[in-house]
Amino acid sequence: MSNDFAYASYGSTDTATLGAGCFWCVEAVFQQLNGVHKVSSGYSGGHVKNPTYEQVCEKNTGHAEVIQVVYDPQVISFDELLEVFWQTHDPTTLNRQGNDTGPQYRSAIFYHNEEQKQKALHYKEQLNESGAFKDPIITEIAPFKNFYEAEDYHQNYYLNNGSQPYCYFVIRPKLEKFEKVFKEKMKKYNQVQTKN
Repeated sequence: MSNDFAYASYGSTDTATLGAGCFWCVEAVFQQLNGVHKVSSGYSGGHVKNPTYEQVCEKNTGHAEVIQVVYDPQVISFDELLEVFWQTHDPTTLNRQGNDTGPQYRSAIFYHNEEQKQKALHYKEQLNESGAFKDPIITEIAPFKNFYEAEDYHQNYYLNNGSQPYCYFVIRPKLEKFEKVFKEKMKKYNQVQTKN
C-alpha cells in the first residue's frame, strides 16, 4: 500500500523520508524525538510498486529501507532531524551500515519540497567541509517519489522485539549513544521537564 498521505489529525505537520541502514534501527531512534508524531518503516526510491521485504532484499527493486517521519515543525525542525540523521549512522559507506550490505541500506534523504532539498544539500556540504567525517559523505539526496509501508511485523520493531539478539546487540547500543548526544531532544526528557 502506498502511503503518500497527510496526517490531518495531528494538526500542522511536515513529513521527512530518510534512509540510514536497517529501518529497525532508524525507526527506534526517531521514535524517541520530541515533536515526532509517527514513524513508519517502509521502502522508497525504487521502481517496483508495492514491494515486499523479500523483493527489496533481492537488491533489484531500487528501493531503500527508509522511515517516514511525521513531525511538528514548531517543536522539532527539519534541520534538527538532519542533525540526528547524520549523527546516528555512517553516511560515508556505500550501500552499507555495519554488517548490513546492499543498496537497500544506502544513506538517503528523499526530500518533499525545495526547502528540504536545499537544507539537506547545504548541511551535507557543511559537514564535508568541516571534516566531521574522515571520508566524504555519499548520502543520496533525491526527490521523494513514493513510499510503501513495510509489512506489519516491521513496524515498531524494537518496541515489540527488544529482547531479540539484533535489537539487543545492534539497536540498543545505537540508542544508548543517541541518548547521550540528544538527551534534550528526547520525549522522556521533555516530559520530565514539563512535570517539574
